[in-house]
Formats: sequence, C-alpha cells, structure tokens
Amino acid sequence: MSQVNIPSERVKLLISLIILQLCFAGFHIVSRVALNLGVSKIVYPIYRNIIALLLIGPFAYFMEKKDRTPLTFSLLAEFFLLALVGITANQVYYILGLYYASPTFVSAMQNSVPALTFIMASALRIEEVNVVRMDGLAKILGTLASIGGATVITLYKGNPILHGPNSSGESMQSWTWGCVFTFCHCLSWAAWMVLQAPIVNKYPAKLSLTSFTLFFGLIQFLVIAAFTERDPTHWQIVSGEEIFTILYAGIISSGLVIALQTWCIKKGGPVFVASFQPVQTVLVAGMASILLGDQLYSGGVIGAVFIMIGLYLVLWGKTAEARYDSQDKEETLAKHLLESNNNNQECPTRADIP
Repeated sequence: MSQVNIPSERVKLLISLIILQLCFAGFHIVSRVALNLGVSKIVYPIYRNIIALLLIGPFAYFMEKKDRTPLTFSLLAEFFLLALVGITANQVYYILGLYYASPTFVSAMQNSVPALTFIMASALRIEEVNVVRMDGLAKILGTLASIGGATVITLYKGNPILHGPNSSGESMQSWTWGCVFTFCHCLSWAAWMVLQAPIVNKYPAKLSLTSFTLFFGLIQFLVIAAFTERDPTHWQIVSGEEIFTILYAGIISSGLVIALQTWCIKKGGPVFVASFQPVQTVLVAGMASILLGDQLYSGGVIGAVFIMIGLYLVLWGKTAEARYDSQDKEETLAKHLLESNNNNQECPTRADIP
C-alpha cells in the first residue's frame, strides 16, 4: 500500500508545483494587461493589497492566537521596515519594470533573487561561505552566473528571435529603464527575505507577520497615492477586465499562492520548490507571446540561460551545505558519545574502591 501512496503523493506535489507556477505566470500576464488597460500603477497594488489583507487577516487572527508574541514598538518598527522593502518598494519597482520591459524579461530576472539574497546574507554574516568545499564554490559560481546573466540582459538586447507585433514597439531607452527597475525589484525582494529571517525568530506567527506587513505596506501606498493620485477617476474601475485583473492579483497571487506554496514547501522542501522557478519563465514566455504578442530577444534568452544555471548552482550549493552540516553534526555527536563511554569506563565503581 505504501508503494502506491508514495508515487501518488509525488504526483500531487508535481501537479501542485505546476499549478503554483501557472498562478505566478498568470500574475505577470494579468498585471501587464492591467497596465495596458490604463489601471494606475499605484492604485493597482493598493487594491491588490486590500484584498490580500482581507483574505489573510482573519485566518491570521483566529489560527495564530497562541503563536503571537506581545507587540512592542521595536517589532512594529521592524514590520514597517519590512513592508517598506518587501511590499512598497518591491511592488512599485515590479510594476515599473513590467511597464517598461516585458513579463518574460521580469520573470527571467526574478531567477536571480536567490543569488542576490546569498550576496546580502553573506555580507551581513547571516550566510557562511566555505570556499574550500564544493557547496561554497557552487554558491559563488552560481552567484557570478546570475549576475552575469542579468548584466547580459541589461546591456545586450539582441535581435528579435521571432518578429511579432511588438517587436519594434520598445525603444532602447524604455528597455534600459525596464532593466533598472526590474533589478531594483529583485534587490528589494532579496532584501525582504534577508530582513525577514531574524524577525520571524522573534515573531514566529507567519500569517500575522504577513498581515502586519500588508497593513503597513497599504498605509505607505496610501501616503504615496495622496501625492500622486489625486484624480478620482484614477480610482474608478470601469470595465470587467479591470475587475478581473485586480481580483486575480488579490485573490490568486496574494491568497491562493501563499497557501499552495506553503503546502508545497511542507511536502517537498524549499529547495525543491525553488527549483521549479524557471518553469514559470517558460510559461510566461509562451503566454506573453500568445496573449500579448510580446517579443523574445536573443540577449534575453542568453541572459536567462546564465541566470537559470546560476539558480541551480546556488540551490545545489544550499542542498550540499545542508548535507555537509548534517554529517558534521552526526560526527560530532558520535565523538561525544564515544568520549562519554570512555569516561564511564575509566571511572572506578564503588566495588573497585578499597
């Protein structure tokens, strides 16, 4: 019976991961459609975060009553900073990058986030690098490959692979701005993950932490909107397409995705889930080409290949590091047990004492 259950569980996990990447890919396409429809770059994330907060907040309140630690001013300040980096800056740069570049490009650049996270964590001494072992070398090479790929995409657009409707619609200046904003988005995302690690240790209620982050991010967006979106017409949703894009962003991307990703990580582990990230890029490329008529460029393909190689090298390095650490702990434990047994044998018993 167990032999039947194991493959079925694996199949469930694989199907769930594909659905997860489809949801992520759909968000890139839906967000670009929203921008094409004229939805405000500030109003769109505000509505998205309101829906996400309404979805996650009640679950956090009722499910994590025992997990929440008392709130302090220091914790609230850290939540605010986390929101500034992970919600406000992250989403603003994402929307701007998507507006000036393309969904395929943004998705490809997001594969560099693990490498950027590794650089930041190493600089802050959160991540240790052993350059003598293979895992340390793999992480370093993977980081260099990801940075090299991002550099290729930014500096070399290349020729269109297939001449589509949008092949001549983007100026080089717009493409450069798209590269800059998307890279800032990836930096914000990486910084958010690095900053989140020590905060989770102090405040382990993850859904509540997400709710507080969304709440402060929403306040920050509203402050920005007070200066940039004073025209009431920018807040009006006038078509079914606009309603769909906002509901998708709030319900699917910020609600369903969180639950599904949590389940996948629980069943397969974070490294296995992260290894499916390039699948999203392939899905986005196909969907953007069919639905939006977006163009693939040779520079983007070359850079994406380098970034994906870098992603897998970093992930392999993390897996190997965990294996090395596990072996070291087992060897240390065995050594302590052996020393303990030797000490017990050397100690005289009461019968041995004259």
